[in-house]
Amino acid sequence: MRIDVLTLFPEMFTGVFGSSILGKANDKGIVSLNTLNFRDFANNKHNTVDDMPYGGGGGMVLKAEPIFGAVEHLLEGSAEARETEAVKPRIILMCPQGKPFSQSLARELSSEKHLIFICGHYEGYDERIREHLVTDELSVGDYVLTGGELPAMVVVDAVVRLLPGVLGNEQSAITDSFSDGLLEYPHYTRPAEFRGWKVPDALLSGHHAEIDKWRRRQSLERTLERRPELLEQAELTAEERNWLRALQAERENTAKNR
Repeated sequence: MRIDVLTLFPEMFTGVFGSSILGKANDKGIVSLNTLNFRDFANNKHNTVDDMPYGGGGGMVLKAEPIFGAVEHLLEGSAEARETEAVKPRIILMCPQGKPFSQSLARELSSEKHLIFICGHYEGYDERIREHLVTDELSVGDYVLTGGELPAMVVVDAVVRLLPGVLGNEQSAITDSFSDGLLEYPHYTRPAEFRGWKVPDALLSGHHAEIDKWRRRQSLERTLERRPELLEQAELTAEERNWLRALQAERENTAKNR
């Protein structure tokens, strides 16, 4: 996979792209992580990339020309683009108005060959960037940040860790929270008892079926407690739904009796 990030602050990505899982994936050649300063594609002597909005208002708006120029430069220099027109990148605008990012979207993006992220600043983007250039708009939450760099790092990390060969244990990505629509079950390690707090007996039993059952129940219970809305879309058996209803009723009765 190739990932290009258009940003006014490429230095922000140096540590992130060179460290931990992302750095190892880049070193292994599993992914090529690159940044490009779109100020280099400004078409004026002062290299300005923003201007006042038509109609007035506060803040400055990113101009269309440098963004289009940077993306077109990447496409012209892409080996994939030269070999076949069928391989087209997903061009992703990081924006508070975008579709909420999720694990399912991370899986979808991990199947692509080329991703281009556009990180904005100031008041917003010239609307023609949205209408005629990008394929996706993504948001990492209902809040506003100074720019799109931090959200882009979040999305890149979530996507790259799903690529084959990136994680030392491929099972890790499969069992992560949200991978099956639920929150992940609790984890324990040695010692079996710490300050009087013991590891659950099921995990010490060595009985794999019992361990799987315990983990599934814990995952369901934790999701019910912390993110109950996730259960609406989760794939659950009839037995699991009945168990959750009973658990919810038990909790409601306990709360009433307090």
